Amino acid sequence: MSSTIPSPSPAPAPTQSRVVATAAIGNLVEWYDFALYAYSATAISHAFFPHGNDTVAVLSTLAVFGVSFLLRPLGGLVLGRIGDKIGRRSVLSTAVLGMGVCTVLMGLIPTYEAIGVAAPILLVLTRLGQGFFSGGEYTGASTFLVEHAPSGRRGLWAGISVATGTVPFAFAGFIVLAFTAMPADAYASWGWRLPFVLAGPLALVGLYLRLKIAETPQFRALEEHGGKESAPLRTVLSRHRPAVLMVMGIAGLNSVAMYTLTSYMPTYLKKNVGTDPMTATVTNSIVVALVCVLVPLYGRLSDSIGRKKVLITGAIGLLVLAAPSFVVLSSGAPGTAFLGQLIFIVPFGCVAAVLSTVMCELFPTAVRYSGASTGYNIAYAIFGGTAPFVGQFLVDRTGVLSAPGLYVAALALLVVPIAFLLPETYRRTLGNAAHSASPSTTTGKEMVQP
Repeated sequence: MSSTIPSPSPAPAPTQSRVVATAAIGNLVEWYDFALYAYSATAISHAFFPHGNDTVAVLSTLAVFGVSFLLRPLGGLVLGRIGDKIGRRSVLSTAVLGMGVCTVLMGLIPTYEAIGVAAPILLVLTRLGQGFFSGGEYTGASTFLVEHAPSGRRGLWAGISVATGTVPFAFAGFIVLAFTAMPADAYASWGWRLPFVLAGPLALVGLYLRLKIAETPQFRALEEHGGKESAPLRTVLSRHRPAVLMVMGIAGLNSVAMYTLTSYMPTYLKKNVGTDPMTATVTNSIVVALVCVLVPLYGRLSDSIGRKKVLITGAIGLLVLAAPSFVVLSSGAPGTAFLGQLIFIVPFGCVAAVLSTVMCELFPTAVRYSGASTGYNIAYAIFGGTAPFVGQFLVDRTGVLSAPGLYVAALALLVVPIAFLLPETYRRTLGNAAHSASPSTTTGKEMVQP
């Protein structure tokens, strides 16, 4: 195989807004589901688990949240391999439809009182399906977007996409808040289900958008010049292990920080601090909306000064500020529910902004989808799905209300050296067949293996 991939034949270029919308719609469906689950945790615990011990029911609900992450690595490996062999667009179309179906089905499961133990079993099955399809969504959408983006705007475009993956947490929060205005018995019995059913139309819109857009220029070049790998996953594991490990570290920190913020903090405020549900939901939704503004700005900054500097700032920031943010949250004083979360998101936004671009820029086109999916989904399976459960478990066992922040800080401490060793990638040309992930590569220049 040639060391470089020639430029693809000319094809009508989709508009920037259409490319971003196509990538973003899957993020919207994926994170809308996870956000709904987090905001509806209390209602879900009452619907699908035995009554009598609210603490056990809530912990069981948070544990099932983590179950969906068990199949993410498998979904990432399967869908990533297919995406490197037949194209990004087809796999992304399948992923968005699969996620939508699983979310709708979850809203239709009968209660524990109606079908007994079959209720939590069906809940677990829908979460496993969601995890499988999600395993190919975020990394595939990131690959699709980065491969379409101009070289000097990859950070900005990816930041916009990440922001659209954060919007659902704010959107879902206000949706749930609107439905909780129903009479309490109506919301508990059937009202909480309606937001899940709304995922169906969102998924159909995503399917339509993805079927109507062109494949990425880099993948078309591979097809036209015979550059596709016959076994992309094997190539990733044999030639790009350092890059996979780096992605795992960054994605691990990002996943714990993100799910601590979006899926656990509302529960933390209500259960541990005694914050009223409306304040917990509204403040979290506002803070998450602010993340949607910060991440594209940080992404654009990374296009100018490099990914490393932004990532280092974020990792050190979480190391220093994660625990203090929970000290502020736990004080219960007026305004601290908002202030504590605000302190948390300033460094978190730096990590979230560069993850998508870094994990795509570290791998060559022929194995980009597989490589990004492998590192990202293994990290999310280990750290992301368990973040809410671990956070609450630490509080329950230690009685230390800042324990979730200390957990985030511990992971940040592990990622700081990775950030310093990370090769600078923001000037790399994505059309090259092979990149080196050698830690000594810090100049931002393209490295090509023979």
